[in-house]
Amino acid sequence: MDIPVEATAPAAGRVLVVDDEKALAGMVASYLARAGYTVVQVHTGPGALAAARTERPDVVVLDLGLPGLDGIEVCRRIRASSQCYVLMLTARGDEEDKLAGLAVGADDYITKPFSVRELVARVQAVMRRPRTEGPGAPLVFGDLEVDVAGRQVRVAGEPVALTRTEFDLLAALATRPHEALSRRRLIDVVWDPAWVGDEHIVDVHIGHLRRKIGDDPARPRWVDTVRGIGYRMVSP
Repeated sequence: MDIPVEATAPAAGRVLVVDDEKALAGMVASYLARAGYTVVQVHTGPGALAAARTERPDVVVLDLGLPGLDGIEVCRRIRASSQCYVLMLTARGDEEDKLAGLAVGADDYITKPFSVRELVARVQAVMRRPRTEGPGAPLVFGDLEVDVAGRQVRVAGEPVALTRTEFDLLAALATRPHEALSRRRLIDVVWDPAWVGDEHIVDVHIGHLRRKIGDDPARPRWVDTVRGIGYRMVSP
């Protein structure tokens, strides 16, 4: 593992950069450090898992093609123990690769070749996602409880583990019950108003969220699809 690159200003957060192209990883780390982040670089899949455990990063910039263990499996294993943001890199523009990354818990993706400044902007975007401070008591929708301030979710009293993105989407909907929120509005709230990309990334994460809370999209109890617009939170 490389020595951490310390931020030149008070640390804005910790970023783990995982890429087997050492020159590229070093350049990304340098730009992130100048942006105020403390950065650790590793270059293999097993090294990424070890660093995720010891460094406890806020964001992981994760290449898809890695020696030892590919990025998909690394992301899957990180997700088993961490709620850090994961920004996945892929040299391929294949839609299946992007969906595979999102399916195992990546929050966003960027396709190589990319602008390092754009990558830094994506990291900054996930780190400054607005966090809606909810009331002291959880928001209750029948069997579903959403504790916005405590960032906890329960269904029928049982805790449900969500990724940060899934929780942020649920909180955005739960704090605006019965209001139809467009995909773009959800991106503005959960990702960033400057985010550029396929708005159907929202659908992928909503699908994961529904499965985890046991919500059937054909007969939704909580997250309702508003055709042609987006989603809204409803009560049973």
